[in-house]
Amino acid sequence: MAVFAEDVNLAGYTTLRLGGPARRFVEATTEAEVVAAVRDADDAGEPVLVLGGGSNLVVSDDGFPGTVVHIGTRGAERVAAEGGRVLVRVQAGEDWDPFVARCVSDGLAGVECLSGIPGRVGATPIQNVGAYGQDVSETIVEVRAYDRHARACVTLDHDACRFTYRHSVFKGNDRYVVLDVTYALHESEESQPVAYAELAKRLGVATGDRVTLKEARDAVLELRRGKGMVLDAADPDTRSAGSFFTNPILEPGQLADLERRVADRLGPDAAFPRYPEIGDRVKTSAAWLIDRAGFAKGHALGPARISTKHTLALTNPGGATTADLLALAREVRRGVRDAFGVELVNEPVLIGVTL
Repeated sequence: MAVFAEDVNLAGYTTLRLGGPARRFVEATTEAEVVAAVRDADDAGEPVLVLGGGSNLVVSDDGFPGTVVHIGTRGAERVAAEGGRVLVRVQAGEDWDPFVARCVSDGLAGVECLSGIPGRVGATPIQNVGAYGQDVSETIVEVRAYDRHARACVTLDHDACRFTYRHSVFKGNDRYVVLDVTYALHESEESQPVAYAELAKRLGVATGDRVTLKEARDAVLELRRGKGMVLDAADPDTRSAGSFFTNPILEPGQLADLERRVADRLGPDAAFPRYPEIGDRVKTSAAWLIDRAGFAKGHALGPARISTKHTLALTNPGGATTADLLALAREVRRGVRDAFGVELVNEPVLIGVTL
């Protein structure tokens, strides 16, 4: 049976350790409890916030004036296997990294480079979670969700999820509540081809090579720990929402403007990261822009600071408020815009606040 409470402080449920109280808080451990809690709140005409691991969330200091449904459903099962491909259906409340660890130990390839990412399974399709050359959209077959408009449970296949870079049909849209996700993995002791240059360098292989699943996972965890991106209670740099800004994707005109500004600021021979995207667009590095705009690791504004390990993570070392964190985010965004003409976009979901 779902557990109900009132005035629950949400800071304890986010990796930033920020956020005020929820007016009503529901701990739902079954699919039926999730659906009933959301449906009851909708019937009462009150706002709903669906909460998983809180790793990609920035919540107002004022909290949330409605019902927070904390997804605690558990379970993962193999639902099909053929030709070396295994379909695994995972409940939304399962913690992501332990699931990845099980896949690696069971010889299932496809998510090994997504090791160490905090949060729960239900969040992965929303954000199209990705790192070190892998995105979950490469393995997601379907997502089951509660459709708040139709008031029914529905299944969205891969195409219906409309995955793009760090985006999907679920993001910025409160219509769907993810219930479970089915991944297509491959029976193999070897990783998928290593696609990310930094990871290949750490492994001592060429991009496109394969390594064992364990080697890939261990190397990713090592890289993430070095950037403060693996949760560690003893490390204040991990009190973040991960990368706060997405890597900008530039149209040709924006790219030309950036080239001019980089040359003016850093010299005619200065180069910046660029990665081809669909069409004639180019992705560049938000971290590079932040650093070259003058924001070093450890830069602070009041009690909030940029991570001492990674310029993309904004952190709460202790004593910060959400207002403090957003003031820092605005300072960084404004500095990059003034220096390079690029408008950074926040990656975490903002609840009750705007950037």
